[in-house]
Amino acid sequence: MELLFVTLGGAVLGLAARYGVPKRATHGALLVPAIGAIVAAVVWAALTWVGWKFDGGWIWVVSLVAAGVVAVVASVVLARQRTEHDAELLASLSHA
Repeated sequence: MELLFVTLGGAVLGLAARYGVPKRATHGALLVPAIGAIVAAVVWAALTWVGWKFDGGWIWVVSLVAAGVVAVVASVVLARQRTEHDAELLASLSHA
């Protein structure tokens, strides 16, 4: 049950990252929240496999902070790459 809650928390943090970072029109509406949810679930599962207790506070902190940081970084990187690739494509098409 905790895995469901931490995954939902990662999705909410990803949603906040999507609307908190500029140039959100350069990627899909569910991409960054999905990244946040996946990262939160993977980190949570990895930490439980390592032996962290699922009812401890630090597993929540680490999982949700990792999800938030990765969602923000992914949003920034995706926006930058999409803008660069669109500019390159426009330049190549306008010279043809």
